[in-house]
Amino acid sequence: MSNPNEINDQPSEGPLVTLINPEAPLPLPALVIGGGVLSNQYNTDDHLESLIPQRIVQLAFRYGIRAIDTSIYYGPSELVLGKALQAIKDEFPRSSYTLLTKCGRFGATTFDYSPDAIRDSVKRSLQRLQTDYLDVVYLHDTEFVCTSVMPVQSGNHLAALSDKRAEYGLAEGQEGIIRGEGDQKILDAFNVLREFQEQGIIKRIGITGYPQPVLLRLALLILHNPPYKPVDIIMSYSHLTLQNESFLQFASELRARAKVQQLVTASPFSMGLLTPNVPAWHPAPEELKTVSKTAGAETGTPLTDVALGYAIRKATENAFPLVAGFSNPQEVHECVRVWREVTAATGKSADREEKEAIVRKMYQDTGYADWSWASP
Repeated sequence: MSNPNEINDQPSEGPLVTLINPEAPLPLPALVIGGGVLSNQYNTDDHLESLIPQRIVQLAFRYGIRAIDTSIYYGPSELVLGKALQAIKDEFPRSSYTLLTKCGRFGATTFDYSPDAIRDSVKRSLQRLQTDYLDVVYLHDTEFVCTSVMPVQSGNHLAALSDKRAEYGLAEGQEGIIRGEGDQKILDAFNVLREFQEQGIIKRIGITGYPQPVLLRLALLILHNPPYKPVDIIMSYSHLTLQNESFLQFASELRARAKVQQLVTASPFSMGLLTPNVPAWHPAPEELKTVSKTAGAETGTPLTDVALGYAIRKATENAFPLVAGFSNPQEVHECVRVWREVTAATGKSADREEKEAIVRKMYQDTGYADWSWASP
């Protein structure tokens, strides 16, 4: 078994990952550890029970990546992380890092936003992560629970910000409309999280989901219903990538109109779409998967490297912390290497932008740029 303090677990020379916005209500580093990878969806039990998760967390923290995003939905992830955090507590006490988790989703098709389920979920996360407070708790994948307003389920949804606002429930005057039982469940669950926030058990509360119009509509719904307070934080995934960067357009309305204090983006590889081996279960159409499979050859660089650099650059430019998962210490080193190249504004950064433009054009030419699949 490898020693958790071997040479590979020490940062390479260079700047450490910095806070994306030191003045934010909850300052977060530019990169956040994605706990979804520390689950059986991506790794075996033997891998998760080894010292590797501890080594990943310890190395990331040493690089300045001192924040972790996870969920009760990610199987053993919280347990694995709780064990790792306890093992390194002398070097990194609880006050030195930020924990973000989620509640309300418990399985592929299992959601329970009832007040009792939300309370139990938060308490279970506290136990599993071995902490007495959580920096952030999100309602997980809200589109599966809220009342559906989307006029179309897949496609380019930027029309929701212009001529089709009303069809998405986003027109002026529609903000506070509770459209059904699902919307009420969102409001009730969110208010349970407010109770924990008032007790100091949760510092910030938010929502996550895939469809951008849903996140904006729910943020407005929460703001325009008692107690008329904005959502603290929203995490979007797979919408600040080489294939789909529409989060940039929705972010301005989330900030200005819904008054959301903090925005986080996740999944720079869009759940494996921007990798040479797109998962068979991925919801993207076959034509879109084919574009992704050939994109790396067009640039002469692994698509994962180009995609990660693009996501880091766009997130940094717009003050979004970026959640990225690591299965081993080497992936932490690689992610920091890319972050350094992108933020140093060197010749390598310029070369990256040329390759990014090639891939973006491939998606544009096939009509899949800023295209979103259906969820749910």
